[in-house]
Amino acid sequence: MEEKRWSVEIVIDEYEGKTRAEAKLKADGGGDHRGIGLARLNPIDSDVPKIGDELAAARALSDLAHQLIEATASDIENSTKERAHLKG
Repeated sequence: MEEKRWSVEIVIDEYEGKTRAEAKLKADGGGDHRGIGLARLNPIDSDVPKIGDELAAARALSDLAHQLIEATASDIENSTKERAHLKG
């Protein structure tokens, strides 16, 4: 079986109390996707940048996962000419 390699790079930046993460998927053979995640500091919370980074990154990865599921459903529908029902 041929091994395939996909990699995800997460870039995080902050601006005016908001943290933004972008998860970039690079797949062998193309099919690049990008997920975006945002987090903001609640004014009553202590400023712990790591927490904002983690939350923004998690949301970016979740967005990326949803995009991959949608792309898979579309590929199935184009291939089978039937509605895809992805569970799990």
